Amino acid sequence: LVQLHKNKEFNGNILVAEKGEIIYQKSFGIANEATKELLSENSIFELASVSKQFTAMAVVILKEQNKLNYEDKISKFLPELSNYKDITIKNLLTHTGGLPNYMQLLDSLLFDKNWIKSRKIATNKDILTVFEKHKPKVLFQPNEKYEYSNTGYAFLASIIEKVSGKTYADFLKKNIFEPLKMKNTFVYTRRLAPKNIKNYAFGYVFSDSLKKNILPDDAKGGLNDYVYFLDGIVGDGTVNSTTNDLFKWDKSLYTEKLVSKKVISEIFTPNQLKNNEKTNYGFGWGIDNNGVYGKIIGHTGSWPGYKTLIERHLDNQKTIIILQNNDKTRNPSKQIRKILYDIQPHLFIQLEKDELEKFVGEYKKTDGQIRKILVENSKLYASMNETVKLELKPISKTKFILSGFNPEAQYEFVIVDGKVEKYIVSQAELSKKSEAVKVK
Repeated sequence: LVQLHKNKEFNGNILVAEKGEIIYQKSFGIANEATKELLSENSIFELASVSKQFTAMAVVILKEQNKLNYEDKISKFLPELSNYKDITIKNLLTHTGGLPNYMQLLDSLLFDKNWIKSRKIATNKDILTVFEKHKPKVLFQPNEKYEYSNTGYAFLASIIEKVSGKTYADFLKKNIFEPLKMKNTFVYTRRLAPKNIKNYAFGYVFSDSLKKNILPDDAKGGLNDYVYFLDGIVGDGTVNSTTNDLFKWDKSLYTEKLVSKKVISEIFTPNQLKNNEKTNYGFGWGIDNNGVYGKIIGHTGSWPGYKTLIERHLDNQKTIIILQNNDKTRNPSKQIRKILYDIQPHLFIQLEKDELEKFVGEYKKTDGQIRKILVENSKLYASMNETVKLELKPISKTKFILSGFNPEAQYEFVIVDGKVEKYIVSQAELSKKSEAVKVK
């Protein structure tokens, strides 16, 4: 992390915990370019899509209060959406509603000369108005497939307000943030309702023309209008928080402070589609049953100036929280995972050209596809398709790591009687193995 920061590839806060205790916490870089205020553990970041888990929890709480059901049609609460009579609250929670992206639908409206002249910031009500007026077609029928949807979570915020009689911000404050003593967590629309917030981490984008970090509000090419005119929409983003508060949130999810453990288990259960296929998403959380790290639930967030992540390893009670306020940064979570699990980095070796050339040829996979292994500039490559090839970096005379591939893939060539017979590809994180036989 220190090196990433020196290389200007990390600017933000990180917290790593194990079994309910913080084992690493540090701040790297600037919170405010104008004042040169540094980040601290109290710095408050916009969470972007990490906000969705709080929207989902609010819906779950309302369900526990018997004020709604997951199978309720969304038009029951939002009559503006009567054209979408088959879509349920659960469809919105699990990204299976098929609603088109509101950002694309609002583009023509937000960048209309009259709208720009009025300086009107869009709110959830504006999205509802556009859907009611134009009735855009669904992308697919409810629960036919999974497709990530900001629209769905914006509508969930509107449902929360309609059912509770409170604003989205107030409902989250009273029912989640205050009970968990998350004192530095709140819904914040910085352009619509600006406030003077202590320890605020402003999000920056890099200007190629100016060769420096600037606020997205000062950027050209439409980005300034984008962040301004969409600032009033809540539910899919706009929750702001700190690493410390998110750690309180993390710990609470092992308890029954908000809802029962049975209900929390439902939140972390993959949704099942009509064809019985399971998705990798529950209620506001991505779900990964990892062959190396066990069950991981998490979410990332991205908005101009911010990159965020919370990752909870349920089987091993490990947590990674990363909040960054700079666009041109890297996500070090995969390296942190390896450190947490004491997985040693690969030690790559150098092989001579003639040692590599014996692997060159065509290999037939079990599905009939042909893959080529080739040598160029004394390096071994595996073809992914007709145009893409990735380097195979040696860790032994027969084992290689496929560079730039995720999750990590290891190639092992099997030699029988001095001849290469096949290769076996292993992806430990997916608990997958496959092979391809050399045919030429």
